[in-house]
Amino acid sequence: MLHVKDPIGANLDRPLAGEDFRAAERFLYTEARLLDAENYTGWIALVDEDIRYWMPGMETRRRDDKRGPYAYGEMAYFDDTYAELKVRVARYNEPSAWADNPATRHAHIITNIEAYETNDPTLVAVFSCFTNVRNRNEKDQDVIHGRREDVLRRHGAGFRLALRRIFTVHNVLLSKNLNTFL
Repeated sequence: MLHVKDPIGANLDRPLAGEDFRAAERFLYTEARLLDAENYTGWIALVDEDIRYWMPGMETRRRDDKRGPYAYGEMAYFDDTYAELKVRVARYNEPSAWADNPATRHAHIITNIEAYETNDPTLVAVFSCFTNVRNRNEKDQDVIHGRREDVLRRHGAGFRLALRRIFTVHNVLLSKNLNTFL
């Protein structure tokens, strides 16, 4: 069999199966539930301290443009380390976070989950699609669609998030803010 390797380290000819796949899937669903409940302290506990949480701005380019729709080092909505994510979580818990008072209602919908072995037995690569619906007050609603490429690190009986790459289908986000984790 031809060995296929994805840029985030997934061995695409070695899918996770059985309980390992269910544990990776359960991780994503637990994460979505915590984010929907605005339990950011619980969510950050699922994040590895060496994380890179990256969401580039997508550019509309011709198919023959070798640069592609995004690149590291160019515009990004998020390019966060663990320390930066902790600052964002702490901000949500402050009374001065007026942009989230009253609370924003969230629904994180996760689908199309695929999980693969990597060459490092402590890491697995997970691909998924998401829809993030946010609603505030009577009329403010945002819907963000996209896909994610994650690397999860085995941690006890579960996982911790070590890398997240977020690719939206939108080249311009029309949201008033990005007070969310995707």
